[in-house]
Amino acid sequence: MTALALFNWGNVHMSRARKRVYFTEDGSRESVLKQIKTTYDYAQLEYSKAGKRYEEALRIKPDFYEAHLALAQQQFEQAKLSWYYAIGNNVDLETWPSEKVLHLYNNAEENMERGMQMWEELEQQRLRELSDLKDEQKQLKKMGLDGLLKDITADEAAEQAINMSALINILWGTILYERSNMEFKLGLPVWHECLEVAVEKFEHAGASPTDVAVMVKNHCSNNIALEGNLWLEIH
Repeated sequence: MTALALFNWGNVHMSRARKRVYFTEDGSRESVLKQIKTTYDYAQLEYSKAGKRYEEALRIKPDFYEAHLALAQQQFEQAKLSWYYAIGNNVDLETWPSEKVLHLYNNAEENMERGMQMWEELEQQRLRELSDLKDEQKQLKKMGLDGLLKDITADEAAEQAINMSALINILWGTILYERSNMEFKLGLPVWHECLEVAVEKFEHAGASPTDVAVMVKNHCSNNIALEGNLWLEIH
């Protein structure tokens, strides 16, 4: 089976998991936690299946950066689901075994870093190819054959790169932000550093100062943080 087929198979499992843990913005905290309790086992199973498919895709195609990013998102969503399930069951956070969830976050960040690095390398290669293509177009134009080569322009390539970079940084920032919230609740002092890096990622993505300020204000380390806003959808 090809890497792309396995990647798409993983996406199917992700979709199944999300259908069980999708929460509307007007959902109350109680309704959200109740839904997590009733769908937890099914969603965890689907997330695990998705992760296995992405890993299989990467064994076939190690430089498949999209699979690294998808695996990072799968691990992040699974970690967040586990965390809210624990909260919904009113566990004692001092004794709750957080190692598994922290491990998922660690793996998610590693996959984000690998995926970003691979994408940047491919982007640099594409820019070199565009430069070579531009030289070819100049030669063809001199010969009156410039209509033979019509491809993406440098401006279009730059816009695509900016958009992709923004998407990656938004996801990365969201992972770090949610991890910081959990670390604060667990009394781990590294939460502040995690929040700072999350802010950097959002800024790299082009988020406005106002949006970043609101995000920081809503962090659970602030007394005015909104506890009802439990599930941040990634689009």
